[in-house]
Amino acid sequence: MKPNLLNDLAARTLRLWSLLLLLAVGLAGCKTSRTAGVSGESACLSSKVQLTVPHKENTLTVNGTMKLKREECMQLSFLMPILRTEVARMEVTPNEILLVDRMGKRYVRATRKQLKRLLPKKADFAHLEKLLYAASKPGGKKVLTAKELGIPSLEKGKIELSNFSEKPFTLTPTQLSPKYKEVALEELLGMLLSLTKE
Repeated sequence: MKPNLLNDLAARTLRLWSLLLLLAVGLAGCKTSRTAGVSGESACLSSKVQLTVPHKENTLTVNGTMKLKREECMQLSFLMPILRTEVARMEVTPNEILLVDRMGKRYVRATRKQLKRLLPKKADFAHLEKLLYAASKPGGKKVLTAKELGIPSLEKGKIELSNFSEKPFTLTPTQLSPKYKEVALEELLGMLLSLTKE
């Protein structure tokens, strides 16, 4: 590959991976019109996901899947077009967020306490569940713009959920080999700030 092509691919991967943290923060803080709990809902919810983020003068769109185990864990997995290889993963539990960059072999693990300064006061796993279950209903809000997620600087950014299912599945917590390097949350936040200014 030519150096410019490699740099462009690295920039796209970094932008996607870094925006996953903004997505996690935005989703966790999003309000829904639904006020009831999810006690009557299925224990499992899955869907297809399409994430669109600005990249230079165009947009970058990646597809993936969302899997939610009620009161346990939500995983977002983003796949490389055509090859269908996972390029990034976000895992959210009631206590922490894990972001994994498969291409760069790195990850960020942050506890809710560490993210406290980024999250709105009432943002928690229960809010995220309500948002996803509400989206799965007929007439539910299935497209969230970056502005609605609290990221107005990314005006063309959005996440779209579709093809919901409540069929049971097994959700295995993400395991990382020693090949993966942990990146400090502060380092990721620094990259985020530079990306949102581009």
